[in-house]
Amino acid sequence: MKTSILDIENWREIVATLSRNKTRTFLTAFGIFWGTAMLAMLWGGVHGFEGIMRRNFAGFATNTGAVFSGVRGMNYKGFNKGSWWTLTEQDVADIRRLAPYMQYSSEVNRKYVSASYNDKSKSANALGVDADFSRIQVPVIYEGRFINDTDVRSSAKVTVIGKNLSNELFGGESPIGRYVSLNGIYFKVVGVAGQKGEASIMSRVDDSFVLPSATMRVAFNRGTMVEGLIYTAPDGHKPSDNEKAIRRIISAAHYIHPDDERAVNFMDVSEMFEMIDTMFLGLSILALFIGASSLMAGVIGVGNIMWIIVKERTHEFGIRRAIGAKPADITVQVLSESVLLTIVAGIAGVCFASLVLGLVDKGTMSPTLGAAGFQLPFSTAATIVAVFFVLGSLAGTLPAVEAMRIRPIEAIRDK
Repeated sequence: MKTSILDIENWREIVATLSRNKTRTFLTAFGIFWGTAMLAMLWGGVHGFEGIMRRNFAGFATNTGAVFSGVRGMNYKGFNKGSWWTLTEQDVADIRRLAPYMQYSSEVNRKYVSASYNDKSKSANALGVDADFSRIQVPVIYEGRFINDTDVRSSAKVTVIGKNLSNELFGGESPIGRYVSLNGIYFKVVGVAGQKGEASIMSRVDDSFVLPSATMRVAFNRGTMVEGLIYTAPDGHKPSDNEKAIRRIISAAHYIHPDDERAVNFMDVSEMFEMIDTMFLGLSILALFIGASSLMAGVIGVGNIMWIIVKERTHEFGIRRAIGAKPADITVQVLSESVLLTIVAGIAGVCFASLVLGLVDKGTMSPTLGAAGFQLPFSTAATIVAVFFVLGSLAGTLPAVEAMRIRPIEAIRDK
């Protein structure tokens, strides 16, 4: 009797067997379909949401830190608790010189200004930064250039205008080389810029006028005051590795108690990225657990339908054995039905999940940052189908072995 796995007649018989009870077969196949689809969509969805979260920090160096002045939390050397102190140019110079793990750094100052060009006006933030700002928060340059070291050293009256401000003040015209008034002081526009993500330091680049830090202090009479310092740490170190040294420098210069942690405000972006990594690792595990649970429900359904099929066909198997079918022939027959049901429904589930993820990925596409990552790699899809194939085959093994053990005489007598 010919029951080879490659025998076309064998497969036609399998399809006919599964078609005898269409409702039962459909419900079992749907369980497999939904199990694979759920696992695939959850897995791709977690990575897509992670991509959306990381897009908020796009352009930011992952090892960015910042220090800002605060309020004294302790009485010390005649300065009362609750009194303010201000970061200065000298503090910035000392931190750059003495902090042990400093790679790039930039002052950050902000002032709300009234901008005008011809008959158009707009109120917006002006940001005073150093040239290294573009290494810490990488801007999108639409036209011209960004602030450079020469601009800072010479206190040049130049500005990089945010993309949104450029559209409002200049319309469709190029602002490069034109002069814009900020609080009555004219600055030459040398570039049009924006930012990739949503996260920003003090103000979004798209909605700001970016000035050289030295120019901002001189033009708006800010003296030596600096609102904040942002910096990056070199590979192998965290921004927080500089915290002790920075506190020591500032405490000595501004009569702040060495143990007063409230007086100096620190920010470590690397900690935020670590939190994101930890959160999405947990979500990946949760998605895997939920998807695996759905998958196991489908596998159990396969096992159940195989047991029912074996029970219903006991008489048939007895006749097959009586006319010469080997036990292995019966085993292959039952296993083939399990494999066919698993493979077809599993592939359909993965294809459905890929279609849904593709539509979501297209819907969340960003013109600047591209796709969020709601995708199912082929290797992952193949792995899901392979795992389901193995589990489905195992689910059909016990019913297949039971069918093989049926004695011809007992099976023929079965009604």
